[in-house]
Amino acid sequence: MAKKTGMKLIANNKKAYHDYFIEETYEAGISLAGTEVKSLRMGKCSIKEAFIRVENQEVFVYGMHISPYEKGNIFNKDPLRVRKLLLHRYEIHKIEGKLKEKGLTLVPLKVYFKDSLVKVEIGTARGKKLYDKRQDIAKKDQKREAERDFKVRNL
Repeated sequence: MAKKTGMKLIANNKKAYHDYFIEETYEAGISLAGTEVKSLRMGKCSIKEAFIRVENQEVFVYGMHISPYEKGNIFNKDPLRVRKLLLHRYEIHKIEGKLKEKGLTLVPLKVYFKDSLVKVEIGTARGKKLYDKRQDIAKKDQKREAERDFKVRNL
């Protein structure tokens, strides 16, 4: 049987794009158990409250919720357990250097299948102030109005 190619999105962290300026993104693998992968294939994942830390030159994701697989009995793991992210050593060193800057943090942005592997897109992020969020909302409203006007004119 041929390998499936492409990308299937499992979870997207819209809150991260609202709360942070994303400066740089990385693609990381994730260490999972078999029942967790089956649960992800069913789309049962949430990364809204998740955050990432670098400890002992290893990267871990905390607060990522993967619902237990319904048909998995004793093999199910804790839904909120700490999971290791798989990155190259030079990427980890680069991220550690970036995080030493004041105000930068590491957040998960997307969880997806790339071919048959589960990947997590992580990004170095700088927090937004309230006025930055208001500007983004105003830009979205202007864009929506322009699209609505364009649609009305073309009818």
